[in-house]
Amino acid sequence: MKKLKIIVLAMGLVSMTQVLAQENWEMLFNGKDLSNFEQLNGKAQYKIENGELIGISRLNTPNSFMATKKKYGNFILEFDVWVENGLNSGVQFRSLSSSDYMGGRVHGYQCEIETSPRKWAGGIYDEARRGWLYPLTLNPKGQMAFINGQWNHYRIEAIGPNIRTWINGVQCANLVDDMTPEGFIAFQVHGIGDKDHEGKVVKWKNIRIMTTDLERNRNTVDPDVREISYLVNQLTENEKRKGWRLLWDGKTTDGWRGAKLDKFPTKGWELNDGILTVQAADGAESGNGGDIVTDDSFSDFELSLEFRITEGANSGIKYFVDPGLNKGDGSAIGLEFQILDDDKHPDAKKGKNGNRTVGSLYDLIRAENDDSSRGKNFNGVGKWNNARIIVHGGHVEHWLNNIKVVEFDRFSQMFEALVEKSKYEKWENFGRLPEGLILLQDHGNKVDFQSIKVREF
Repeated sequence: MKKLKIIVLAMGLVSMTQVLAQENWEMLFNGKDLSNFEQLNGKAQYKIENGELIGISRLNTPNSFMATKKKYGNFILEFDVWVENGLNSGVQFRSLSSSDYMGGRVHGYQCEIETSPRKWAGGIYDEARRGWLYPLTLNPKGQMAFINGQWNHYRIEAIGPNIRTWINGVQCANLVDDMTPEGFIAFQVHGIGDKDHEGKVVKWKNIRIMTTDLERNRNTVDPDVREISYLVNQLTENEKRKGWRLLWDGKTTDGWRGAKLDKFPTKGWELNDGILTVQAADGAESGNGGDIVTDDSFSDFELSLEFRITEGANSGIKYFVDPGLNKGDGSAIGLEFQILDDDKHPDAKKGKNGNRTVGSLYDLIRAENDDSSRGKNFNGVGKWNNARIIVHGGHVEHWLNNIKVVEFDRFSQMFEALVEKSKYEKWENFGRLPEGLILLQDHGNKVDFQSIKVREF
């Protein structure tokens, strides 16, 4: 009997929790009218039928947004969506529109709704600003959550800098970003240029939001869904637990020195407002302040940093560097993640088959997306881009803005053959050192770096 009472009591508590959770929800769309919304930017049609908000694609008009008049900061948002095959859509949140930004262009976070083969529905895109923040290349389980041709249930949690998404109960994104703390929510009909897509529809229903008691109502994070953080020169608690450390503290030259010096260069590099900058000179390789390298050596590791190039710039991130290999002029020798303005720097057309373009293993392997995403995911000149290098024994990967662009085995016969046909053939055991330094290159062009962090395996 006592056991039965405990079970009944427990069931009662669960029921009460559910009731309280239900009480915290409010309907964001009442299913009857759009009095709490306003349409921004494009001229696609929105209508209401059977309690559903329906967006209808229209040819040759910009992205259209049905936006809340109210702004929201911290919230949990849920909705059901059905989208016709071939149509792209999304839901904006913490988004803004002001006359001083691109003439009122809607910009901010967007949770992706799409039916394409790349399967990035549930990923997070920064509309009209930074581009993809959380593509689903790192979450194959999340890529399978969205099901074409049926209603899909979305959940977006935006609490502090933590932004997480779920589709049909499967976690898709786990983002940490603090650029915009508050903004409107908007339902997008994507602009189209293909007449075959005109008149296609996207439908939303059961749109509800929670703005109180959020911590208690958060979903449990799937440990398999990787956290991606854009906090500048900071580590999240999750990153600390997983062994990440800042390789540059954002303030001093601690941990770094000149590649051919016993101290940090006295010229050519600048530290200002949390940004490490190699200054412009004459475009020569290591002709100004020279390359800088870490004090520590690394063997199995994951390196992540953000870089921002100026027009026509050239630089690189080298690893397994032994500064003693090249004691003459020029850069120190090591494997290189190329940093380059592919459009304006002549080096992009040198080498073989594009193996000197941004993200490439310089002079050896061309960077190209390993999935079905459209084009190399480079954010552009003057914008921050993320470079990630992962080394497990012989296995090496280059990632550009969270999309894998290079993969190779540095101990393989294929790699050896590539080296023999490259500018590195004269360096014995090139790329096969058991450990080495990490290097940031001075190539005489201005390039900024920030959020340099590493973990060792």
